[in-house]
Amino acid sequence: MANDQEKEAAARASLGFIEDGQVVGLGTGSTAAHFIKLLGEKVKNGLRIRGIPTSVRSQELAQSLGIPLTTLDECQEIAVTVDGADEVDPKLRLIKGGGGAALREKIVASATKKLVIVADESKQVKMLGKFPLPLEVVPFAQALVAKRVGELGAQVSVRAGVDGKPYVTDERNYILDCRFGQIPDADGLARKLSEMPGVVEHGLFIGMASVVIFARGSEIVELRRD
Repeated sequence: MANDQEKEAAARASLGFIEDGQVVGLGTGSTAAHFIKLLGEKVKNGLRIRGIPTSVRSQELAQSLGIPLTTLDECQEIAVTVDGADEVDPKLRLIKGGGGAALREKIVASATKKLVIVADESKQVKMLGKFPLPLEVVPFAQALVAKRVGELGAQVSVRAGVDGKPYVTDERNYILDCRFGQIPDADGLARKLSEMPGVVEHGLFIGMASVVIFARGSEIVELRRD
């Protein structure tokens, strides 16, 4: 319950970055859902924005709240995106994708002028890697990719869905959860994974976050990338 309250507090603080007339990226996950609900209240009270959701779940939530939506086909430049993270290190490098939407999240983040990450304090780490690193992979290549990632030192498992079958992303791919332990060279690992055939996208977000808002109890801490 305390974590959920912190998530909502961080999401509420992120509303300060939203201005009338903007195109806003809508993240995925429990903290991002708090933001979308709070944004829906603002829209109901007259805020004029258009949202670009990073998942079907976020799209459905936004639509249920009356938030006007657009697409990257119509708009390739996003003023602000508010999203969560599974881990944040001191350089504001992130692990994302616990919610299964890292591919769309990274695409939206890449089109965003200011990526605002909201999280409770449990997501702040000294070094990335405690949380399993998600890889979105082409189903055809999942066994091959799992073998090659294992050779890099990770324990790899195919993420399961509610039916026990492999979890399928919005883009009809699979997810490999890769337990590397601590990742001392996140930049180097990101390059290796990006070059691996069959990997559609990985959950390392490096040099993308502009601002991270942590909630620690009743305190809000804002970190900015140098």
